[in-house]
Amino acid sequence: MTTTITPAQLPAVVRSHLTTRDADAAVHAFTDDAVVVDDGATHRGAEAVRSWLHRAASEYTFTTEVTGAERIDADHWLVVQHLEGDFPGGVVDLRYHFTLRGDRIAELTIAP
Repeated sequence: MTTTITPAQLPAVVRSHLTTRDADAAVHAFTDDAVVVDDGATHRGAEAVRSWLHRAASEYTFTTEVTGAERIDADHWLVVQHLEGDFPGGVVDLRYHFTLRGDRIAELTIAP
């Protein structure tokens, strides 16, 4: 059963991922075999996730605001973020689907 929650009710690892701009620090929130799907590309494993984090942190300048959050179950969480910045289109609402394993991110899919 999906439950609407406030951003403060998200697991600490999810809140940290959404606010941390330091790619080297952020990679420690992911499992060694994590999978990230973003912008049509799949990144598997710690080194691929690290590369993705570095690219994502440096490619564009943007601001974010969490506009929705849901607890799907103990391991699955959905966050909607509103982004505005210097990327193509300048404004987008993205859905972040997190799968946790323990206190780390095992899977993350980001899509409009």
